[in-house]
Amino acid sequence: MLLGIIDFGRAVYTYHLVSEGARSATRYAIVNGVASCAGGSPDPLQAYVADASWGITPSQLTVTTTCAGGNTGCSSTSAPYDGPGCLVSVNVAYSFHFIVPLISLLVIPMASRSQMVISQ
Repeated sequence: MLLGIIDFGRAVYTYHLVSEGARSATRYAIVNGVASCAGGSPDPLQAYVADASWGITPSQLTVTTTCAGGNTGCSSTSAPYDGPGCLVSVNVAYSFHFIVPLISLLVIPMASRSQMVISQ
């Protein structure tokens, strides 16, 4: 019973890391603007989330970033839309695996999305 409580505590902690990773990556993008929405390999926002997520397996972490010019305040006219006033969206997903033997086959998909407007 105690191990199950500890494992569910790990699940709550992991969900917190996933949601905080999405929020902090979006904030990083709105502050850094053009440099963060460059894409490429490695993607700066993906690397930022992986570095900030301590205690979880980075290979199971999926980060999808979108910089879109759909906002009316967007000053960029061609892709990538990464100027001030443009929207940046970060989706973070993680598959949580329990370690307690009775529920170790249970996998909980965790996901969080954050979207903000680039300020600089």
